[in-house]
Amino acid sequence: MTSDVIWQYGAYLDVYVKDALVAANRFLHLEAEEGEPPTFEDAAGTLPEPVWDGHDDVIACYWRAWELAFGNLQPAKAEARVVAPYLDAAFNGCLFLWDNALATFFGRYGRRAFDFQRGLDSFYAHQHVDGFLCRTLNPDGSDRFHRYDPSATGPNVVLWAEHDYAAVTGDDRRLEPVLPVLAAYHRWLRRYRTWPDGTYWSNGWGCGMDNLPRAAGSDPGHGHLGWIDACLQQVLSARLIATVARSYPHAGVHPSEFDAEAARLTDIVNESFWNEALGAYVDRRPDGSPSDVLTVATFWALLAGAAPPDRARRLLDALDDPSSFNRPHRVPALSAADPHYRATGAYWRGGVWPPTTYIAMRAADAAGDHDLATAIASNHVRNVTDVFNETGTLWECYAPEAASPGDQARPDFVGWSGLGPVAGLLEYVLGVRTSGVDRVVWTVGLTEAHGVRRMPVGAEATVDLLCAARNGVEDEPQVTVEANRPVTVEVRWNGGLKTIEAGRQAGGGF
Repeated sequence: MTSDVIWQYGAYLDVYVKDALVAANRFLHLEAEEGEPPTFEDAAGTLPEPVWDGHDDVIACYWRAWELAFGNLQPAKAEARVVAPYLDAAFNGCLFLWDNALATFFGRYGRRAFDFQRGLDSFYAHQHVDGFLCRTLNPDGSDRFHRYDPSATGPNVVLWAEHDYAAVTGDDRRLEPVLPVLAAYHRWLRRYRTWPDGTYWSNGWGCGMDNLPRAAGSDPGHGHLGWIDACLQQVLSARLIATVARSYPHAGVHPSEFDAEAARLTDIVNESFWNEALGAYVDRRPDGSPSDVLTVATFWALLAGAAPPDRARRLLDALDDPSSFNRPHRVPALSAADPHYRATGAYWRGGVWPPTTYIAMRAADAAGDHDLATAIASNHVRNVTDVFNETGTLWECYAPEAASPGDQARPDFVGWSGLGPVAGLLEYVLGVRTSGVDRVVWTVGLTEAHGVRRMPVGAEATVDLLCAARNGVEDEPQVTVEANRPVTVEVRWNGGLKTIEAGRQAGGGF
């Protein structure tokens, strides 16, 4: 047997290293959903209605985000194995894995009109026998990249999107069927995207942050770096897989495998990816030293629970530091102290991107600094609204030093640009977070009259939350809460807490 034949035979076997979990992938057998997705006009009456006295432009921007989102919905395509309607990323007609995953964080508030979560189903329906999921599908349903292309897949944020959806909506029906899919995908990344010590690599396209100055020059490869975001996303993925697997013991996923990886990878990240001078996690250079390039990727450590308390505090300080991420428009993808930083954004070299800004909000909140998360959200919503006032639309990314679109940004980008005007507004500016089938936590921080009507809670409940104007943040808020089903609303304000049991009157209606 010649060396060429041996190599080809080895490559053939390698391509078909089967992961037994793929056999449990129910999405491989889905029939394509028929029919056209709803229009904005169809959906508007079911969407949450924000109220904020004196901020009509913010409310108008919110509605424009939904209008663009519903205008960008695409139908399923049976011939392409695109099994469900999906939100077009507003880019080039392709389906993007991390765009669809991140868009669910605002799309879930429109779930009474359209199930945005199902946009992920077509990726699951295209899983390969070894667990590989391509990060981009062409309009005809084919993979845009070969599985061994360094740009072929990533970032692995999908189970975070699925798990968070279940927690917020109380609908956990998707967790059991997606568990084997995403466990097999995690294993594929471990098999083909790691260095000998188990740390992960990616590249500009694979990490989703195309032109950050991470690897030397303009090399589209991995630069032999340990990529901090890829590592931390795998820590988060492993922990969530283990958590879900314990709830579904018959799914064939053993928690111990993923618990062990999360623990070991967390230790390595803390040993060799921490830059003490910067007070942040960074990429690891080929010689084993930490990089001096500080990017928004560092904040995945807070979401993954990988940072010990002293380091978590330093990450929060960096996030709030005007010399790095607290710019006129928070949060640039690259620290303002970096010599490659550009005031116009230069795409990811300072651009303010809705997904990473939302990740920064969630990271601060996960680390216990809700005030910082709210400050980031308020700043982002204000800047996005100011650009909307000038241009009439939402953009792919924004400049960090002025209220303007980012360099090279595309307009009408919803897509993930709905994250700020919808999720950021509802969850942090207006302070309304739903949990499970019947619980709302309302953190009242505004002094103007504000609230949300038609907030969906669980599968069937809808709640109206209205707060009257008050003189100061320490004043007890005077609220009106009405629900069509029993809902517990926990109202929090500066120094106060009260609980309201709504929808329990006779008849249960408004």
